[in-house]
Formats: sequence, structure tokens, C-alpha cells
Amino acid sequence: MAEPIKILLVEDETNFGAVMKNYLEISDFEVTLCINGKEGLKAFTSHPFDLCILDVMMPEMDGYTLAREIKHKDSDMPIIFLTAKTLKEDIIQGYRLGADDYITKPFDSELLIYKIKAILSRNNGNSSSYSKSVFRIGKFSFDSNLRILSINNVEQKLSPKEAELLKLLAENLNQILPRETALKSIWGDDNFYTTRSMDVYVTKLRKYLKADPDLSIENIHGSGFRLLQINTPYN
Repeated sequence: MAEPIKILLVEDETNFGAVMKNYLEISDFEVTLCINGKEGLKAFTSHPFDLCILDVMMPEMDGYTLAREIKHKDSDMPIIFLTAKTLKEDIIQGYRLGADDYITKPFDSELLIYKIKAILSRNNGNSSSYSKSVFRIGKFSFDSNLRILSINNVEQKLSPKEAELLKLLAENLNQILPRETALKSIWGDDNFYTTRSMDVYVTKLRKYLKADPDLSIENIHGSGFRLLQINTPYN
């Protein structure tokens, strides 16, 4: 029997937190509920978790500060922000901190479960998604499992989302990767904010790949992106 997914839920609204904890447990997740940021950080430091759901406005330590501490300890830890704040600046700040998603209250509980499963699926992978893990892209070698892009014995460690996006582009080399496909596969949604986030990651990948002039990531207006390789792969 597989171990249950462990979720750290940090929510200062006692009744709301209890209801959420109960709903998540009914959905077969193992949930640790904390009522403020300091308590949440203590729990994260003491126990292993697979995903964190953090309220933004909390006493003791707000959700953004807690997220920074969590990312400092484990940069790959998936984080979902949960908040009543809907200002664009607040949402962008959440994504800048490395959030995988940002859900505003009130929300559909089923949607939250869907988003959790989508995030865990793309972070953990499965047998089919890892059928091919090493790609030859122009002069580069790319190991998507280790998230290492290398050229001329120089290695670049990619972030989880950078690696996922580059893998999708490599799997569709010289073909159009629909924007919607990438957004739903990696971010779990295709709203305005995830689209802007994806554009930032494409810019980062272009910077990494510029060492090979035969490679480029084209923006196909109205469709998506294409990783274009002018010459055949190097041997």
C-alpha cells in the first residue's frame, strides 16, 4: 500500500482550516494543520511533506515569509497560496516566490484537489513521462531527470519548471508546442498569470541555449512556441 501524500496546511481561520483539513483527508491526503506561520515553519522543519498550502495573511509570520523559509530549506517543495487577496501585485509576488499555484477565496474544493494532483503529478513524474529522460539538443545534452543542461563540459542546473518546459520543447523539436498544452501540463492552468510566468521561463531557456547559434525558441503568434534546430543533432 502506497504511503499517503503529506500536506502541510497553514491557515489561521480555525473553522475554515478544520473544514479544509477534513476535506483533504476525505480525499486520502495526510494533513498537518497549523494556525500561524511560525507554527507552520516548525512543522515543516520537523516533518517531511509533499506539498504546502499556505494562507497569505497570518499572524506571527505571513505566508510569503513562510514560503521564503520553506524554499530556502527545500527549493523544490510545491507551494499553493490560499488567500482572499486578488490584487495583481500580490498574485505576481506569490509566483515570484516560486508558488505553483495561487487560489483566491472563495473557491471550489474539487478544484483545489485537481490542482494538488496536477502539481504532484508533474513534480513526481510517472513511468510514461520518464520514458525518455536524456535529450540531444544541438550541441547540448539535457538530462530531464537530473535537470542538467550541459555543453562543452559546462553544466547548468535547471529549476523544475525550466526542466519540464525544455523537455516538452525537446519532445516536440522543430514542431509547434501549443501554449495551452504547456501551461496545463506544467502549471495546471492557462490563465493570464500562468501565461506571464511561462513567458519568463521561455526567456530563461533562450538565455541558456544561446551558446549554440543553431538553436532558437520561436514564438509562434497565436499558437505557442517551437524549439528550432537548424542543423541535425551533433554526434
